[in-house]
Amino acid sequence: MRQMKLFKGVEMEISALETEVNEWIQENGIAVISISGNITPQSHSSRGQERMSGSDILIIVEYEK
Repeated sequence: MRQMKLFKGVEMEISALETEVNEWIQENGIAVISISGNITPQSHSSRGQERMSGSDILIIVEYEK
């Protein structure tokens, strides 16, 4: 049966997110069907300041165990 797993991270920690996904695949003997992802645009502070927050990254892994 096909299943999916979601991983969420932030742009500034992309290496950690890659490691998390890869370790999960290896440790659980996952047969990956597809991997897709999305990155949100950076957003401004609600008070109009120019400070930018890091973008969120969402990884979707479709797999069979």
